[in-house]
Amino acid sequence: MAYQPIDNYAIIGDMHSAALVNLNGSIDWLCLPRFDSPSVFARMLDDQKGGFFQISPVEEANTNHRQNYWPDTNVLVTRFLLPLAAAELVDFMPVGDGSHYKSSHRQVIRKVTAVRGSIDLHMSCHPAFNFSRDTHTVEIQDAGAVFRSEGIGLALVSSVPLAVEGGAVTANFTLNAGESATFILREFVDEADIPHRMSDVDCEASFRATVEYWRNWLSQSTYRGRWREIVDRSALALKLMTYAPTGAIVAAPTTSLPEEIGGERNWDYRYTWLRDSAFTVFSLARLGFMDECVAFAEFLQNVAQHPNDDGSLQIMYGIDGRSNLEEETLDHLDGYMGSRPVRTGNGAYNQLQLDIYGELMDALFLLNREIKPIGFDGWKTVVKLVDFVIDHWQEPDEGIWETRGGRKHFVYSKVMCWVAIDRGLKIAADRSLPCDFLKWTETRDAIYNEVMEKGWDEKRGLFLQSYGSDAIDASNLMMIITGFLSPSEERTDRFLDAVMKSPSEGGLVANSLVYRYNHEHTSDGLQGTEGTFNLCTFWLVNALARAGWHNEERRDQARLIFERMLGFANHVGLYAEETGPSGQGLGNFPQAFTHLGLITAAINLQRALDGDS
Repeated sequence: MAYQPIDNYAIIGDMHSAALVNLNGSIDWLCLPRFDSPSVFARMLDDQKGGFFQISPVEEANTNHRQNYWPDTNVLVTRFLLPLAAAELVDFMPVGDGSHYKSSHRQVIRKVTAVRGSIDLHMSCHPAFNFSRDTHTVEIQDAGAVFRSEGIGLALVSSVPLAVEGGAVTANFTLNAGESATFILREFVDEADIPHRMSDVDCEASFRATVEYWRNWLSQSTYRGRWREIVDRSALALKLMTYAPTGAIVAAPTTSLPEEIGGERNWDYRYTWLRDSAFTVFSLARLGFMDECVAFAEFLQNVAQHPNDDGSLQIMYGIDGRSNLEEETLDHLDGYMGSRPVRTGNGAYNQLQLDIYGELMDALFLLNREIKPIGFDGWKTVVKLVDFVIDHWQEPDEGIWETRGGRKHFVYSKVMCWVAIDRGLKIAADRSLPCDFLKWTETRDAIYNEVMEKGWDEKRGLFLQSYGSDAIDASNLMMIITGFLSPSEERTDRFLDAVMKSPSEGGLVANSLVYRYNHEHTSDGLQGTEGTFNLCTFWLVNALARAGWHNEERRDQARLIFERMLGFANHVGLYAEETGPSGQGLGNFPQAFTHLGLITAAINLQRALDGDS
């Protein structure tokens, strides 16, 4: 099968792992038992060797496909529409206390039903364990089939007869209107874990429990704004990307989906970035999901209490908190549409990125003020973080974009060091907590003055990517969002105008979409280019919305860009990391950062439009 567009996929999951399901009914990505485990299906990274689990009509050429989520849930519905027949495929990973199939073992339930006429269907389940590196055996049993490999076993329980074809099992079956076939794919560790044949009643109970779980969870949202449907979908996607045992959130559930087709900008995002987790606390708090905020914050605090020997924190960790994320290339895989290398692990884990302290402190400030006041141990952690920033803010670092072209004095990093100290001071003031107030204040003010002197290009009217560079960088829009810049000051206005110019004019905006930076003026240590960065587009909306409290034209610009950006979501409201020149999704999918940016942009724009500052 030819590679499918990245944004032709939808996601299902159970807060431990996630599967990507294509419009054609094929699961082309699944890692078990966790997000960061080796894959069992990875056709997205190699359409010949990667493995897949597909249910589709035999007459595929005459089939139209439709896909949507069951309302207010992460239960996926794929419809196959033929001239004389139609079928509906429901996919989910069970969650909820009432689920008959709730288990410590991960599982996917797939139920296909003939809705109209008589339809011939084909099922093929072809795992390729450990990124297609491990061999496996296949055995047909009474309840279905069992796949055994060195590291993990899979059982496929089926309501229709199965046949073995090489390393796969297949089934050809016909359903008449009202008839169904059900398949349950479940991991197992030993033979006692292999499930038995299911009943339709049990399967229906699991479906209902899962629907109820998602609806109950979403009902906690306090958002009632203009864009409720897409905000709710973003919240549901973020919840899916949460690892329940620790509260960590993965940047995306995939690895090595390219930022440029055929290029080398392919990274493993199945880990938790402190930056992403901090923004998650902020975004979900604004929606009223306080339990998730507390869980994320506790994960962040736990990580912060165990720094490196020099007092620093890593920029990312494993979803279980582990620190070693050594990068490896899988040269036996072709990569998505030939985009190589395919990577597992992430070599940026030991980079120095000073901005993470600002994002982390911003989240802790919000937690302390609105959700859960920081205790004595938490305050000791805050003091350590702020003191580290004070000792190191003058050093160069690799920056937010994890460039591999050497350390620089990135303006965004300096600004977020200012945020870290500023939020520490605010927590201290809120709670009358002890700190070296004079030292903290003097350092915060020194950072502010240095950024205004060395980071500002008066002639061009913009903030530079790094001291002494010629590049403009979208991350500096956060200066407006964090309060470093006043939304009504002249520099803000000039900087926004500079960003909104086209790349050919020295700006970053094309068709209302925003690039991270201009590759011609930035040495990031990598070959090739990339698409526009979806998060940066939402950052621009946020910045314009804040400026729009005092400027109606900025408010109108923010709404136009935001609503145009909504049109680049895929058919089920999900975003990849980037948008390509033809409007296609690029990069890992779906991307948490993008959906976090959407939520905050929707909230801030709503406030600007309503006159609520």
